[in-house]
Amino acid sequence: MISIALPKGRIAEETLEIFSSIFGDSFVFDDRKLILEVGDFKFLLVRNQDVPAYVLHQAADIGVVGLDVLEEKDEDLIRLLDLGIGKCKICVGLQEGKELNYDLPEIKIATKMSNITKKYFSQKAVAVEIIHLYGSIELAPLVGLCDAIVDIVETGDTMRQNGLKVVETIMESSAYLIANKNSFIQKKAEILSLYEKISQKI
Repeated sequence: MISIALPKGRIAEETLEIFSSIFGDSFVFDDRKLILEVGDFKFLLVRNQDVPAYVLHQAADIGVVGLDVLEEKDEDLIRLLDLGIGKCKICVGLQEGKELNYDLPEIKIATKMSNITKKYFSQKAVAVEIIHLYGSIELAPLVGLCDAIVDIVETGDTMRQNGLKVVETIMESSAYLIANKNSFIQKKAEILSLYEKISQKI
């Protein structure tokens, strides 16, 4: 049996649809259940940010998670395949009518993606102070908590509705199929067979 960690929400639903189209079975979680077993597969429904941890510690053999989470966590995992779902961008957002002043000795950035942010600005040789927030990040520059934000953007509507604009794109992200290194060795034939089937569907 192969265990698969999926992030709750749309990516999980789209991944299960791929499995349904490949294997013909119904792959649907019962209400509030966090484990789904169908045939040779056991699916675990977890928080998006937790998928790499489940796979890294071999609680799941493989997983599906956004490239943004992989880059932020930077764990020792095998990236098997870009599934092309869950597309978004990681962007720098700024209050309308303002510009990012790179001459400041330090720029204050509010974000939940500290590592991606630090790496991006260090490549520009710019010092940043990270203010770690978990939600309502768009509010931070409006009340003077920070100079700019780094956040996930799908359409840009949320930023626009809150008087912000996208000024720079750090990276584009989509969901990846990932594997634990030991699981890949132990279950190589099964994982590669699944990889081939998914590759032909997407």
